[in-house]
Amino acid sequence: MGNGMDNIWGQARAELETLVGTNNYVTWLAPLELRDVRDGTADIACPTRFLSDWVSRHYARPILDVLSRQGAPVERLQFTVAPPRNSHAEADAPPAEPGAGRAADVRAARASRGPLRDEEMTAPLDARFTFDNFIVGKPNELAHAAARRVAEGGQVTFNPLFLYGGVGLGKTHLMHAIARERQTRDPGARILYLSAEQFMYRFVQALRERTVMDFKELFRTVDLLMVDDVQFIAGKDSTQEEFFHTFNALVDQGKQIIISADRAPGEIKDLEERIKSRLSCGLIVDLHPTDYELRLSILQSKTDLFRTTYPGLIVGAGVLEFLAHRITSNVRVLEGALQRLFAFASLMGREIDLDMTQECLADILRASDRKVSVEEIQRKVAEHYNIRLSDLVGPKRVRTLARPRQIAMYLAKQMTSRSLPEIGRRFGGRDHTTIMHGIRKIEELRAEDRSLAEDIDLLRRALEA
Repeated sequence: MGNGMDNIWGQARAELETLVGTNNYVTWLAPLELRDVRDGTADIACPTRFLSDWVSRHYARPILDVLSRQGAPVERLQFTVAPPRNSHAEADAPPAEPGAGRAADVRAARASRGPLRDEEMTAPLDARFTFDNFIVGKPNELAHAAARRVAEGGQVTFNPLFLYGGVGLGKTHLMHAIARERQTRDPGARILYLSAEQFMYRFVQALRERTVMDFKELFRTVDLLMVDDVQFIAGKDSTQEEFFHTFNALVDQGKQIIISADRAPGEIKDLEERIKSRLSCGLIVDLHPTDYELRLSILQSKTDLFRTTYPGLIVGAGVLEFLAHRITSNVRVLEGALQRLFAFASLMGREIDLDMTQECLADILRASDRKVSVEEIQRKVAEHYNIRLSDLVGPKRVRTLARPRQIAMYLAKQMTSRSLPEIGRRFGGRDHTTIMHGIRKIEELRAEDRSLAEDIDLLRRALEA
């Protein structure tokens, strides 16, 4: 790396330290080295794959912005796992941890600034995630109400609040909203928000630097501790031990704890039983997959927001309903699809209609197609009509069984790729002509029986959710 590149990287490092804080800089960015900038790509050396993955996820944008301000025309980052050429790593330092080999730098930085500060440990809060723009529906109304209650401060009867659910259902949104609301209501409150991954690496760092007492003092004197993705510490014995004691110390002081995970405490493999027990003592809230009504509300809200960025764009009739019906995986995919539509329509100067939607989002729509089995349809129909599954597929022809059976046949034809003979075999070995008759009967009845049509729509949405 030439002198010019040395100067650019040196100035960039100084600006990054100011931007992200000394502790974050020393832990994640100090071990990096800029090796080259070519064709808009910055080649950066990282000592470990973990560090390169972490920096890529959390600090890529600040690095790109800072390098651009320093005169380096960079559009993307490329990370190379290799010891930095200018590294002064100690020979016996373990290479697997972020910042390993920089222990002397870390200790010097620590000594120059004293104990860790809350603002250095807390993960950045996303300004987009507030209670005002969190769309509430049946699947998340309990989680929203609990989060609101905790954010208000004061005495809460449940501790911890444990939020769990799949990707893109709103856990992180609610965590950020709680922290922001609490800061607004009580500016003096000590709030610590970070991922379980960060908790672990801060603890490992404290062990290596012999600053465990500073770590304990910081974590056990906060008013509100928020830990995201707690499943990450499962199987990591020392971290679980420290987390357990931190948890107990805060609960004993009446301090509030909020935890999120991708599954319920009892379902997290390799998590210590005593931690599962502790986490289960508070309020456990499941953020369910979104239903059609909630997805449509989210799309309507986001459309109003996007119209300020793309004024004049027209969204045709049925587009939002189509998206809410077809994209059921998670809210992030739904919002990303809408963002793409607006950008595409703006560039092409077209109205957002159903034809353009299907053209623009072909890949997302294919990936979002729900694969439903005949057996799943049978179970859902039997449950809906409160009949036994064995009767649904059995030989009895009484009306109370025949109509639900025909509805199940109709849905099996509409929602699966199975042939009529295959569907017939799953309905007690019935002939394909019997299946065809049942399907035609339901098609006729849908047009004249509103109640039956509503039942079918309800069943379809439940199967696609």
